[in-house]
Amino acid sequence: MHRVVAFANTFIDATGAFLPGPPVDNATMDRYVAPLNRTSTRIKRRILAENGIRTRHYAIDEQGRTRFSVAAMAAAAVRDCAAKADARPVGLLAAASSGGDLLLPGLASQVHAELGWPPLTTASHHGVCASGMLALADAARAVDRGEFDSAMVVASESPSRLFKHSRFAPGDYDLDFDAHFLRWMLSDAAGAWRLAASPPVDRPGLKLHFVHSVSHAGDFPLCMQMGLPHGGGDGWLDHPSAAAAERAGALLLRQDIRLLPHLFDVGIHAYAELVRAGAVDPAGVDHFLCHYSSHRFRGVVRECLEKAHLAIPEERWFTNLATRGNTGAASIFVMLDDFLAERSPQPGERILLFVPESGRFTVSFALLEVVAPGTRGHLSVPVDQGAEPPVDPDVPPPHDPSAVDAARNPELAALLLELAGVWNDFRSRAWRTTPVRRIVAGRFSQADYLNWMAQWIPQVREGTGWMRTAMHHLTPRFDPLRALIAGHADDEQGDYLILFDDYRRAGGSVEDIDALRRNPGGEALNAFLHAKARQADAIDLLGAIYIIEGSGQRLIPALLPLIRRQLSGLGPVFRFLHYHGENDMAHLSRWLQAVEIVLALAEDPAAAGAEITRTARRTAELYLMQLEDAA
Repeated sequence: MHRVVAFANTFIDATGAFLPGPPVDNATMDRYVAPLNRTSTRIKRRILAENGIRTRHYAIDEQGRTRFSVAAMAAAAVRDCAAKADARPVGLLAAASSGGDLLLPGLASQVHAELGWPPLTTASHHGVCASGMLALADAARAVDRGEFDSAMVVASESPSRLFKHSRFAPGDYDLDFDAHFLRWMLSDAAGAWRLAASPPVDRPGLKLHFVHSVSHAGDFPLCMQMGLPHGGGDGWLDHPSAAAAERAGALLLRQDIRLLPHLFDVGIHAYAELVRAGAVDPAGVDHFLCHYSSHRFRGVVRECLEKAHLAIPEERWFTNLATRGNTGAASIFVMLDDFLAERSPQPGERILLFVPESGRFTVSFALLEVVAPGTRGHLSVPVDQGAEPPVDPDVPPPHDPSAVDAARNPELAALLLELAGVWNDFRSRAWRTTPVRRIVAGRFSQADYLNWMAQWIPQVREGTGWMRTAMHHLTPRFDPLRALIAGHADDEQGDYLILFDDYRRAGGSVEDIDALRRNPGGEALNAFLHAKARQADAIDLLGAIYIIEGSGQRLIPALLPLIRRQLSGLGPVFRFLHYHGENDMAHLSRWLQAVEIVLALAEDPAAAGAEITRTARRTAELYLMQLEDAA
């Protein structure tokens, strides 16, 4: 994992917020952000029923006119924050937003001008929800190094200007759910925190232990964006004019909600890495402030934490989503301000902040500790600064079977955690292979698809062969496995015929399936699996199945919509990919039953688990080779 850097002497000594205008409830919001048509009305009802937001604030009036600019809201939040602290000027102003009032200069300069403060250093951070956390990290490093005695960090958002009815041409976006969706999710606010090298002397402060933020943009397709039309194409600056870009829908804010489950997968892995590094102790987290965009995702986060055996009891969670709405980068800033006003945490209590960003997937964490007035810097949470961190995270991905009671079944829990590390590394590397990069970049052609399938078909064809070979080489000890393996092999028996039919429908020229050949990576994978299967009690092949079936259940569903979009003219040629995305979850459930049987019957369950993990890692390497050789 990335090194966790602890701050020695950095404190939040005041917080502030600004909410524009009165609260707007769900019945009143049509005056500001009106449905466009019947489709839009249905989407609104569905989204509001799921997101749990009852009121929010808008910086526009009912006619769509801007009442408060992003810079003005930021300045108001800074003034609110400064009023709660001493009068000392700050040396650094760091500002963050998904979009300021001007394309340039940076937002921090605009806020500086709005405040009318004397000369100081500014830093502007542009992004989505995590941009505020990145501004916090940079400001904290500067204070901790002694560059400045204090700094102001502010995040401000005003997406309502993007959602007013006048920006949507009638009838143009009836089917563009990705653009409709966010109109009922986002609202306006600004929040500010003041950082200092020492805590306040007259009131409790917050010791900032660390800010940890990691981008996974190299691993996943674009999820949330503004600048590209629906379905991709030219960016807004590449159109002949701004008007042409507007007509093409390139200036609408969109989010591909189908990719969001991957964001929580990544976030929980990152959280587990922090736990393994000793930076976070779940039992020692007294308050959990999690920025999620919809109440629907609260359960997703909770389930992921429970499966990782790293859960934080829900009575320790705090959110203001219902009354403030989702205000993007400003959300965590406003949330902490509300939390301090409502909960009055006591010295020694620790607060964990979690901000996932869907733009291109960034996850951010920060750990705070309440300190008594005048407390000097100390590190109550140990962070190993010198040891090499583990390569793999210690948490099962959320697509794994149901959570396991580690106390009752420690061997199974330990195995799932180890396999999760193998999976996370494999997933990240798979997204960076040449064929997947072509798919994500929108450069996947019919020829690419045919080439991929031509090499994949003979590999899939061999699947039942090595399974049945392994079944025949089981000793009586593992007889209970035979029925499971036979059932799985039966399910896989004719899969390659579906894939070959897809290949022919897509324009494949090879008429005899026997004429298709695996690429070198496929040959290596096939030889490895068959050699393993001929050994007595090759129970470690369960590691291979974990990788192969997991690819179908997690990678394929994310890639299939992109492939369909690029090859939409080919017709029904994706039946095999669709089938695996739909059915590999059931296959993984059967896999879990087999693992439980093996661990129950093995003479040394820990050694059996280690063999399964080792084979999973080797299979992942060969699978990646096969995928790369398909380019």
